[in-house]
Amino acid sequence: MNWIEAPEQTSSEVFKSTPADAGYYFPAEWAPHEACWLSWPHNPETWPGKMEEIWPAYLEFIRVVSLSEKVKINVKNFAMAKSAFAKISDYGAELDNIFLYEHPTNDAWCRDHGPAFLVNRDPSKPKLIVDWEYNAWGNKYPPYELDNRIPGKVAAQLGVEVARPGIVMEGGSVDFNGAGALITSEACLLNPNRNPELSKLDIEQKLREYYGVEDILWVKDGIVGDDTDGHIDDTVRFVDEDTVIAMTEKNREDVNCESLFVNRRMLERITINDRPLIIHDIQMPEPIYYQGQRLPASYANFYISNEHVIVPVFHSKHDDQALAKLQECFPDRTVVGIDSTHLVWGLGSFHCLSQQEVI
Repeated sequence: MNWIEAPEQTSSEVFKSTPADAGYYFPAEWAPHEACWLSWPHNPETWPGKMEEIWPAYLEFIRVVSLSEKVKINVKNFAMAKSAFAKISDYGAELDNIFLYEHPTNDAWCRDHGPAFLVNRDPSKPKLIVDWEYNAWGNKYPPYELDNRIPGKVAAQLGVEVARPGIVMEGGSVDFNGAGALITSEACLLNPNRNPELSKLDIEQKLREYYGVEDILWVKDGIVGDDTDGHIDDTVRFVDEDTVIAMTEKNREDVNCESLFVNRRMLERITINDRPLIIHDIQMPEPIYYQGQRLPASYANFYISNEHVIVPVFHSKHDDQALAKLQECFPDRTVVGIDSTHLVWGLGSFHCLSQQEVI
């Protein structure tokens, strides 16, 4: 078992300029990965009454990712590491690619509390980690102090410098084309439960300085059931430098129909390199409810690994069409659908649970 204890040195050198000024940027998710970071699920309040039912989907996700990149998992201690490794072993993952780190967390949503890895346009320069503040989507689920420390712990573990913008930002709220553009939603980034003292222009400036992007593209809203206030990784995702997939809802009686229609109209007004943004529509799955609650089931919450695109599916008549469309978008990767019906009771899926470490 690849077990890595917490280092004696628990802090990293703080980067002394803004990443953009030094030539750093956040790559597209399809850029080559060193690893996928996860935070091992252990909080039963995240999946009340369903904790044991999430493991088939979660472990199959790890197995597929491990076929082409390392999987680095934050765990509380050695006992949790042994338990996790046993589960992963039983599911047939590439065990040489599984690494367990003594980094305690409050919850499992590593996309939002994990390290944001930037690379430099000068390939001789090392990677950089941006350590945004994390407040559990507007202080909805305290405590979150352990989660907020994860980027700093990872930076110390890897010996990587860390840049600290000093504002709240979650990885699932932004998506990148790797060529200077970032897309996000007004509902999330302009929500006063994150950075009430900042204007839209202030937030755009921070995004440019610390993600190394130039163009900030906006849609309006998220989907019903998403407790993040509208993360972009449930609605719109880049699939190449000038192309996105957009979730749509044809049923006019569905509560998501109007908001996704508004987002689609906003996308139609966007240009990339002086050309209209290319948009591929993907129909939402039928509504999923549990204990009377509408869940944020969306095909957009996929993870792009080095060899696969891992997509949540929901026993829906639209599953196959979504997988086929994504396979068209990623001809150099194999699209894999994994049943996320139980997993989405935690109000997220594979993209929410993961954060890539680029090479």
